[in-house]
Amino acid sequence: MFWRITVQNAQTDLDRFDRAILDVLGRDGRISITDLAREIGLSKSPTQARLRRLESDGVITGYRALLDPIRLGLDHVAFVEVKLSETREKALRAFNAAVAEVPEIEQAHMIASHFDYLLKVRTTNMAAYRHVLGEKISALPHVASTSTYVAMQAVKETGLAEM
Repeated sequence: MFWRITVQNAQTDLDRFDRAILDVLGRDGRISITDLAREIGLSKSPTQARLRRLESDGVITGYRALLDPIRLGLDHVAFVEVKLSETREKALRAFNAAVAEVPEIEQAHMIASHFDYLLKVRTTNMAAYRHVLGEKISALPHVASTSTYVAMQAVKETGLAEM
């Protein structure tokens, strides 16, 4: 299963039908309401009502196409440790906002470690990565230093598999 559904509130109560809806949508986000209802064992109206509730509650945050980065020529993946010069809330907000504007940064996580952030950066090749590192990542607010780890192969790359 490949999930593209984000749970925003861990306290959300989900029954077996809600979980079944999420499971099916995780595999096929383009399934019709009729087919979804049939697959989870409810009629169309209650299935549609549950789906709308999951969307309005923020359990389902959106739908999107899953793109194959290799076929798009984006097969260079680097993980970048970032140490900031300052970690007060204002500095963190500035860094976070700036990271969101760099399209090559596929993921960014604040880390409890000897560094502050771990970034997943996807580019076409090493030369493109060096440009992104030198011109974009190093220029982000409050960046003190970076360390790069280049991925040789993606062994597993999926979203949520089960709830």
